Amino acid sequence: MLGFLQARQAGLDDPLRLRRAESTRRVLSLELNHDRDVDRIHGNGVNSLDIEVIEGRYMLSGGADGVIVLYDLENYSGKPEYTCKAIGTVDRSSRHAHKFSVETVQWYPFDNGMFVSSSFDKTMRVWDSETLKPAEMFMFEETVYCHHMSPIARKHSLVADSRVRVWDVRRAAGSLFTLDQHNGDKSKASSEAVNTAHNGRVNGLCFTGDGLHLLTTGTDDRMRLWNSGNGENTLVNYGKVCNESRKGLKFTVSRGCSPEFVFVPCGRSVGVYALHTGEHVTTLRGHFNNADCCEFHADYQELYTGGKDCNILAWVPVPRAPASEVEPRGSNKAAADGQSSVNPAFADAWSSDED
Repeated sequence: MLGFLQARQAGLDDPLRLRRAESTRRVLSLELNHDRDVDRIHGNGVNSLDIEVIEGRYMLSGGADGVIVLYDLENYSGKPEYTCKAIGTVDRSSRHAHKFSVETVQWYPFDNGMFVSSSFDKTMRVWDSETLKPAEMFMFEETVYCHHMSPIARKHSLVADSRVRVWDVRRAAGSLFTLDQHNGDKSKASSEAVNTAHNGRVNGLCFTGDGLHLLTTGTDDRMRLWNSGNGENTLVNYGKVCNESRKGLKFTVSRGCSPEFVFVPCGRSVGVYALHTGEHVTTLRGHFNNADCCEFHADYQELYTGGKDCNILAWVPVPRAPASEVEPRGSNKAAADGQSSVNPAFADAWSSDED
């Protein structure tokens, strides 16, 4: 890190590299924060979370109880201990509320005055975040498990059984293409698995922050990374990604790191994977029941997770230890423990002779 600071001061390096290095360090040091609470509003499991990117201040949650909650994440107390307050709720008493479980909530990427929700009541609703009233409602013949808008707001992806279709909302002629896990190689596919993204139901999808890739998860315990431009499977091997959810699985991708990371609910924990290599980096544990959703806060490199225990947990980076507390690289203590004091994920990302 010292090398990055010196290079930036001398004008020899792009300041963006220092920012990415620090963002990566913060993500790799995430721990459950016991000083930060989130108002517990939901009477049943938390299915979906989303933080708007305009101010990075407001978070939505959707629950199995059909309730939608709007939170203010700002810390007004000036103290480490604080509670993220609910500032708006669409509860079951509202005539505008969904009748059944809310499966997905998502802010419109370019305007925090609007968000979209979808539910098991076979509807998708576009909401005014000021009045918490729907401005538009779409009815479907089948249950809506998931919807997702690209962060660059040009394409939508819709899920149907084991297939994923990519659409351009400006064209009504049909989908652009269907994702095929075998990339058109019929010799590797059975007759039932042609043009399928997974060998089971697809129950999760998420665009990367730049919109260039799409991640999907399925009940076949697999996660796949796709080129969103041409629909090709990049063949990144994440290994077995335990998928116990029989509804939608809401996972998230970091932004501003090098490399980028994927956070995936796995039972009561959240698995962290390197996006482009598939390496399993670490596991975050804290929920008392299955975790169903997670959302990355890019402004502070923080993570929020929700689960069937009705809790929303905050995971924040651990502050750097004072220089006097840092063990020397060649210390006998580290050697005696047989462990390195440096996470191997750091070395590949931004090692330096001057560190």
